[in-house]
Amino acid sequence: MLHLASNSISRAKLLNQFNIDFIQKAPTYDEEQITTKIAKDFVYIASKGKLESALREFGLETPLLTADSVIATADGTILRKPKSRDDAKRILQMQSGSQIAIISAMHYKTKSFYLCDISATYYKFAPFEKDDLENYLEGGLWQGKAGGCMVEGFCKKYIESVNGYESTAMGLNVERLMGWL
Repeated sequence: MLHLASNSISRAKLLNQFNIDFIQKAPTYDEEQITTKIAKDFVYIASKGKLESALREFGLETPLLTADSVIATADGTILRKPKSRDDAKRILQMQSGSQIAIISAMHYKTKSFYLCDISATYYKFAPFEKDDLENYLEGGLWQGKAGGCMVEGFCKKYIESVNGYESTAMGLNVERLMGWL
């Protein structure tokens, strides 16, 4: 049993798919305080900050798992969670027909063990069809997703190539975590 210190539906879905028992409750943590423009630094700082908050709020009676993800464009621009429909459209258009990296960091801590991992999965997307993109935006499934991207959903049919684990792209490299549970 572990404590998923995250509100992510995708991370919970991954843990369920891998038959990992967990409880889910996120700590209070404000990602807006992070100022770095480097994607891997951002996810490390955010996931580490969430771990520190979770330690204060929940303790270590149950092992803690925290994570964070962002999308980095080919030029290194960080694409975080969209703040509005218009922001989601802008961010998704940056990914359409482009190469991106989805970078996820996780921290898993027990009373006697600590794992920190930063992983990336790389995608090349075909251009998104305008009507399809509009339907996705209207459906709201982009909300709460790094870069508004759902590689297991909307973006899946546009994938031209992938290098890495889908779980990393969904916010948690479960394959790496499994080796330590």
